[in-house]
Amino acid sequence: MRIRTRVRAGTPRTGGRLVGLLLAGVAALGAAVGPAAPAAAHPFGPPSTADISVDGARVTLVWQAAEDDWVALGQSAGAFEDPTAGTVDTALTGEQKLQRSPAVREYLLRHVEVEQADRSCVAELLPLERLLTEGARFRFDCPGPVTEVRLTLSALTDLNPAYRTMVTARTPMTPARALFTATGSSHDLRVNATGGGRPGAVTAVAAGTGLAAVGGLAVLLVRRRRAGGRR
Repeated sequence: MRIRTRVRAGTPRTGGRLVGLLLAGVAALGAAVGPAAPAAAHPFGPPSTADISVDGARVTLVWQAAEDDWVALGQSAGAFEDPTAGTVDTALTGEQKLQRSPAVREYLLRHVEVEQADRSCVAELLPLERLLTEGARFRFDCPGPVTEVRLTLSALTDLNPAYRTMVTARTPMTPARALFTATGSSHDLRVNATGGGRPGAVTAVAAGTGLAAVGGLAVLLVRRRRAGGRR
């Protein structure tokens, strides 16, 4: 079973509905063929993608995968019914079943983590609305303003080690892009100073510049007064 169409951000909502219906059919078929179904997804195709950004002490990440990879994840987490064990609910699309599954949420939170100085940042997974078109959206609140964090992203690699995710930094960071794999699921990301990642340092520089300007103005006024007194 192979579905070659991959869905990314920006897909029209009408397309999302069609893919949702397709996802429901694939999920039911995948459940019927048994545990080997996840391997029929795209572990050898284009990688999943994620965008990461930083604002003060908060890290935001959006992870996106193809619809058939979501099927593989949902099957692994038990989000879909087993048609051999009972009736399949056809009132919900496969996307809706993923959105409503506590096990899927637990899986995502377990496989996407952010640490700052060996301390875990508090993770929040936003509601899985428009999952196929907008992906899974995370917020991580770290102990302090972020200058460097360690990102761990291992989603899907437990199903097949060939899966990988390409992460792109939307805030100026080093590295700007990083590939996360089964054997390299963690990377250290450093915020570039020009990207606002060091608010303390930037504030100190601004304050120092301001003081220097005030001091220069004071010296200029004193010199003018002295010159006027000589006249």
